[in-house]
Amino acid sequence: MTTDSPSAAPTPALADPAPRLSLNALTLGAIGVVFGDIGTSPLYAFEEALEQVAKRAGQVGAEDIVGVVSLALWALILIVTIKYVLFLMRADNDGEGGVLALLALARRGTVKPGAPQAGGLVLMLGAMGAALFYGDAVITPSLSVLSAVEGLRTLPGLASLFSPDTILFIALTILIALFGIQARGTAAVSRMFGPICVAWFVAIGVFGLLRLVESPAVLAALLPWHAVGFVLNHGVPGLFVLGAVFLTVTGAEALTADMGHFGVRPIRRAWFALVFPALVLNYLGQGAFALRSLSAGQPFANADWFFVMIPELFRPAMVVLAMLATIIASQAVITGAYSLSQQAIQLGLLPRLAITQTSAGHSGQVYIGAVNWALLLGVVALALGFRNSSAMASAYGIAVTGTMVVTCCLAFIVVRRRWGWSLPLSIAVIAPFLAIDLVFFGANVLRVVEGGWVPLSIAALLMVVIRTWLRGRREAALLESDGAVSLADMAAALARRPPTRVEGIAIYLTGHNDLTPPALLHNLKHNHVLHQHNYVATVRTLQRPVVDPAERVVVTPLDGNFSRIELRYGFMEHPRVRDDLIAASAQVPGAASASFFIGRNNFAVAANSGMPLWQDLLFIMLYRNAADPTDYFNIPPNRVIELGAQYAI
Repeated sequence: MTTDSPSAAPTPALADPAPRLSLNALTLGAIGVVFGDIGTSPLYAFEEALEQVAKRAGQVGAEDIVGVVSLALWALILIVTIKYVLFLMRADNDGEGGVLALLALARRGTVKPGAPQAGGLVLMLGAMGAALFYGDAVITPSLSVLSAVEGLRTLPGLASLFSPDTILFIALTILIALFGIQARGTAAVSRMFGPICVAWFVAIGVFGLLRLVESPAVLAALLPWHAVGFVLNHGVPGLFVLGAVFLTVTGAEALTADMGHFGVRPIRRAWFALVFPALVLNYLGQGAFALRSLSAGQPFANADWFFVMIPELFRPAMVVLAMLATIIASQAVITGAYSLSQQAIQLGLLPRLAITQTSAGHSGQVYIGAVNWALLLGVVALALGFRNSSAMASAYGIAVTGTMVVTCCLAFIVVRRRWGWSLPLSIAVIAPFLAIDLVFFGANVLRVVEGGWVPLSIAALLMVVIRTWLRGRREAALLESDGAVSLADMAAALARRPPTRVEGIAIYLTGHNDLTPPALLHNLKHNHVLHQHNYVATVRTLQRPVVDPAERVVVTPLDGNFSRIELRYGFMEHPRVRDDLIAASAQVPGAASASFFIGRNNFAVAANSGMPLWQDLLFIMLYRNAADPTDYFNIPPNRVIELGAQYAI
């Protein structure tokens, strides 16, 4: 599998992702999928920020509460609204967004002859962003579900029934059940995501407004100098609080990652019409209730402000609604991990994994078992290790801020190289966003010891895997091409001295269709026959999300015996090699009855390899455990012949 060398000319954005759906339907769907993560942040963000104030400053005053609320509101305005909703959603790759879509778009503007180093740097940035996302994907389900279940302790008269161990048991039961049903697909229940999340945002907005009316003094938080003054007046302790405040914008990456499913307009409409006002009202309401508690003359004691500000009559229903909302938020992250993994495989960052389509009507709904169970293992380990949402919150922000820094760097490359902006203009636009991200990243780095090391460790492990896979593939390609014969020379030699011919069509799948596939050489060496016509096919992943079916198969005849085939896929598509060849029967006659020859090589450790011993062993393990190419490329097993060789790497 190869990737394309990008063209300098921009490609037009795709049409509406679901033209038959109304704007209202798409907006409702976006509310249920895109905003689940950021929508559940009020459960823990404000409480955690005040906890940091109490821990670092020793006491909490009215100006501290207003300052924290101001930081939360302006984080939503600057990072989510201005950076993501108004700016980064313009940087789409044929309608798709997200860190790997941005990576592909950046590579289309940098990977050119004579600039391989730039392409390598962009690739590493994208790999880093993807690795950090997995750290986020492990923490989000455990943190959000735990924080919702902890609301049970705020129910009148029932607090004694829900010990920390009971809360943990309930949360783990929900999480294990959630991951357990993934293989069956979630299409049936996903229709409820939108209505449930609409109810959630309306509820948190209404209850926030009720408390705001009781204590309107917190409206001073809308003035940005309260946020700036808080950070300046608190010094280093203020940075710890800033790291906790960042929890209010976790999930912002989903706005761009899901552009291809819903479109820009529905996402923006949902944000400005419902999500943003609801979040603002809720944070103001929590701040107002905290101010009211402070003014009662009692010493300040931090509390689960989200739930305690809700009247007791409605609190049980809100606990249930919070659990549903956090399950939806977790589902969105899990689905995002599948989608990101599929893109990473297509772009060559990860080895092939078995991918199952869980919906006949929606190509984006896939299930990857290896990713699912790895995430569940991480989620359970985190929940058992931290045991409560407050302790886990320390580990959350660093992965998200790291991803945002990477996104900013890739966006700079896009506007500079792809859009052709001048250097001063590119710096003027990107530098403020990057500065804000770096401030938040630095604030979260201070909390590495408290738990921030967890997502960093997960991201570092993924980076080692990605780096080893990329380097190992390059080493393997060099070994396989060493002494290889060009396909043109082999075709000419066989034309001069033809071997025994047999009827039928042979299709040789290889990574380089300009070289003679090893499987063809082995077939000639051991079977001494050549099929009536032979196609040497390669699967190529383009730096765009989807390829027009009319451009899928490109056939280049070489002579009467051989032709080259190039099958083109987008990085969000799953290869269906045989089906696409049959669909192109005018170019590949007889594809339905063709035999597929696939090279299946084995690798052993060599003492003088270009990679260290541990990388050799890791690459060999990844290679041996990769999904069978027959299954991955959707070729019937009874049409496949595997031939290979042994290499010392």
